[in-house]
Amino acid sequence: MTFEQLRTFFWVARLGGFRRASERLNLSQPAVSTRVATLESELGVKLLERTARGIAPTKPGTLLLSYAEQMLFVHEEIIKRVANTSQMDGLFRVGASETVAQAWLPDFLKAFSKEFPRVNIDLTVDISGNLRNSLLQQTVDLAFLMGPVSEFTVENVMLPRFHLYWYKSKGSGAVDLNETPVISYAARTRPHRELMAELSRRFGPNVRVYSSASLSASLQMIAAGIAVGPYPRALASSLIWSEQIEEFDPGFQPNPLEFTASFLAEPRSFLAERGAEIAQEIAVEWDNNHES
Repeated sequence: MTFEQLRTFFWVARLGGFRRASERLNLSQPAVSTRVATLESELGVKLLERTARGIAPTKPGTLLLSYAEQMLFVHEEIIKRVANTSQMDGLFRVGASETVAQAWLPDFLKAFSKEFPRVNIDLTVDISGNLRNSLLQQTVDLAFLMGPVSEFTVENVMLPRFHLYWYKSKGSGAVDLNETPVISYAARTRPHRELMAELSRRFGPNVRVYSSASLSASLQMIAAGIAVGPYPRALASSLIWSEQIEEFDPGFQPNPLEFTASFLAEPRSFLAERGAEIAQEIAVEWDNNHES
């Protein structure tokens, strides 16, 4: 019985399937199946069984799962306190909202890769709702999203906020939000929902609101005079400097965007914990150097 066999069994049991475990461990599905089968043969018991909801541990498997979780905890403690982290390898899955991707994410990836040069990174850029689901489904290890995530299984490290400012096309004159469309973050996101509610309260239900998951496309639409909208100042800076857009005051400012670096507390992951620490350091430094 080896540690890798126990770790593989743990993830099959925790994720409820061989395919998802193979993705989590960056192994082929046959390799995962072989490890579990070898472990079952050595212990002489059936550890997993197929149910209507997927793969689940048997009674002996449930007992082994608790021991495997303890061993994984000790393994992470050894890595944290003893190991040379520059020699760590494997796959680390990061999810980020586009706001972060357009801001300090490149600096984070550079810093993380410097500290863990042998770890491969799988990056997903998506809206926060999808990133939250991916985190809970354990298909990403660390998520930079509009948080915090309220699930008790999730640790949230607070990151600097992004303040929102209103922009319009340069020299376009006075803005009447009863006439001019407003472009916002993607539908089904917190800033879109909050903005819709505030606009309806102030201007009635007939305000036209566009939505887009692409910040760069949204800002280009503002520069073209198609719409106006609230976005972080740092992300709009290039269009401000090139005099394509300018700030204006419609009488209210949307709530700042609250972000967290979120990861699952159990099983512990040194890479996720350290990644969140690096992200906080990088985000604070970036925020100090930019008007957000």
